[in-house]
Amino acid sequence: MGVVSSFSWWRCYFVLVFIIYGHSAHGNVNGGTDCAACTIVLSLAEQNAEIHNGTVVHGLERLCNVLPVLYREPCQGFLSVATPVLQKILFEDVFTPDVGCHALGFCYTVAGTSACNLHPKPRNGIRGAIKRAYPDPMTWKIHQQKVANFQSDVCDFLPGLKGFCQMIEQKLETHLPVVDVDGDRFSTIQTLRGTNFRGRDCDDVRDDIYPGRRPIDGDRIQDSNCNGIYGTDKISGKSYEELFCSDVPNYGVVVLGDSAAAHFHLPKEWFSAVGMTLSSFEAAPMIIANEIDLPQLSAVTGYKNSSLVRPWWTDSVYLRLRETNRCNHRDYQNIGVNGAESASMNSTIQYTMARNRTADNPLLVFYSLIGNDVCNGHADTIHDMTLPEDMKRRFTSTLEYLDTKLPKGSHVVATGLADGRILYNTLKDKIHPLGDWRQDLTYPEVYSFLNCLQVSPCAGWMTTNETLRNFTSERAANLSLAVKQVTESFRAKNFDVHYIDYDIQKIQNQWVADGGKASDLIEPVDGFHPSQVSNFLFASYFWEEANRLFPGAFPRNPHNADIEKIFGDQGGY
Repeated sequence: MGVVSSFSWWRCYFVLVFIIYGHSAHGNVNGGTDCAACTIVLSLAEQNAEIHNGTVVHGLERLCNVLPVLYREPCQGFLSVATPVLQKILFEDVFTPDVGCHALGFCYTVAGTSACNLHPKPRNGIRGAIKRAYPDPMTWKIHQQKVANFQSDVCDFLPGLKGFCQMIEQKLETHLPVVDVDGDRFSTIQTLRGTNFRGRDCDDVRDDIYPGRRPIDGDRIQDSNCNGIYGTDKISGKSYEELFCSDVPNYGVVVLGDSAAAHFHLPKEWFSAVGMTLSSFEAAPMIIANEIDLPQLSAVTGYKNSSLVRPWWTDSVYLRLRETNRCNHRDYQNIGVNGAESASMNSTIQYTMARNRTADNPLLVFYSLIGNDVCNGHADTIHDMTLPEDMKRRFTSTLEYLDTKLPKGSHVVATGLADGRILYNTLKDKIHPLGDWRQDLTYPEVYSFLNCLQVSPCAGWMTTNETLRNFTSERAANLSLAVKQVTESFRAKNFDVHYIDYDIQKIQNQWVADGGKASDLIEPVDGFHPSQVSNFLFASYFWEEANRLFPGAFPRNPHNADIEKIFGDQGGY
């Protein structure tokens, strides 16, 4: 087994953790995530060097220099220990990113497994290339050990920062806001499971003031439900909440979901040497603090447009609810967790939703787990797929829990799983962003590399094996049927529940018929998640289905214009 290093923030910053970040635990053979991370970084460095007529070391230096200041020091520290090894390989003119990462010790080949490579192998193979560069194995081992000994963690830079980082990591593992003084599960900051995921708390000292509650004393004195509507009308003497928000039902919206629900997104500019500039990484701290998700732009809880996904826009079920009734302002919760599937949803994630059955307004809940019950990176991927009887049992248990939390009059919409064959069928002839410069790296080649390392987000769909792709879709269809059957038989006291298909193929066909490209609907970097275009289109689909299933549940508030005139943007987000 080779030497493995934890150059954590350097690796994590490039978010090469897309391989593992938010997906099921994987086998991690032959270097696993470390190998994938190293290979992708050196691929970018090599292309950067070609573009600017330098060496791979120069390419790595340029990559370090485009990072935000906070991340440059660990990057440059890694570069200092890696340079002697890379220079030795370069001097012998046998360099490929795969050779470089094997020489550094991040990649290796365990006996009985196949060697993993993203790029064409040198004439004498990877091992032969290293032997040529290092005739003396001991010298190579000494260089490898120096790399392995390098530990760079941004949390170690300042005294006391380590403890703060550990607190954040522990909080994020619970999927609750890190900054939440009063413990009501709502925050005043955007990131770290804050307002990008849940409506902004307007008083983080009182735990009885938060988005979605019924107003305290009509909110005559203070805005207790954080929708920006409070005070008393001088003419009628009535509170504005009574005047403007009592004629129609008020609803919040929640999604209990996975990385697709949270809108997992890696900027293409981070993985393409052609488009990489200083400005490419300006949003990196926010994206990382959001767990590589953009819930604020998602199909269910999105609330803003952003240049992060230019030139597209945001639409969502929440925005439709707010447009219909401005009293619903800020009442959203994105309980989407990277890697969530029916087991983790039922065991932990569902309990992070905030709702008081007696004190709060009803909810429109979307239960949407579209892939992880059939997706994993294991060599025997079928063995770890959820069985229909387990899906039924877990989903039933989740509904039973929701019946103890949701206010009367709530509604639940459960989606089926996606048919992930759309991924390979759409991208099989496309160039991955890592191959932009030379136009030489296709999605199937990236899929095969990740599968070899057993770190693929979905070995069952992201594969050249058509039989396996078909089996995975068949299992997904059976799990969807299990969810549908539960919705047809379950009877709750406080809500009704219905099923809808997660028909991304239908959405794609519609998009292409309107003049779009099929690949627009898939995230370009991971080749797995729904893109911003998909989120935009699914918002309309979800909203239309909710109104079809629950006719008359979301009437238009006749006082919307009055609310806007008096309260403007209602405090924003």
